Amino acid sequence: MIKGIAHIAFQVSNMDKSVEFYEDALGCTKKFVLYDDHGQPWIIYMQIAENQFIELFFAHRNMVTNSDATSYQHLCIEVTNIHEVVKALEDKGIKIAKSVVLGLDHNYQCWIKDPDGNPIELMEYGFDSLQLKTNQK
Repeated sequence: MIKGIAHIAFQVSNMDKSVEFYEDALGCTKKFVLYDDHGQPWIIYMQIAENQFIELFFAHRNMVTNSDATSYQHLCIEVTNIHEVVKALEDKGIKIAKSVVLGLDHNYQCWIKDPDGNPIELMEYGFDSLQLKTNQK
């Protein structure tokens, strides 16, 4: 079922400084950018290791949460079969906050919340996953 942590997401106030920090201080690699419906940069993906990323959200464009008080966006857990995982969670009485959809990065995702209301994304890498393409040479 659960394979590992796929990414953690942060809002950042200065994208250039944040990208520089993750590249220079931590050795991450900038892999790709997702753009919103207006063609504006929305998220920059920094690769930590194979299939593991840090998502850097432009704070002024935050589309995940309404809170400006925190940089934490969400925890993303990679799963092997998202539809089976959703069924198992529903069977346990866990409410699915957002149903399974195919995201802009070509991965299947859905959302739940922990008991404190913290958002958790469940994600199954799709066939055309941008993250998986970063591993191809």
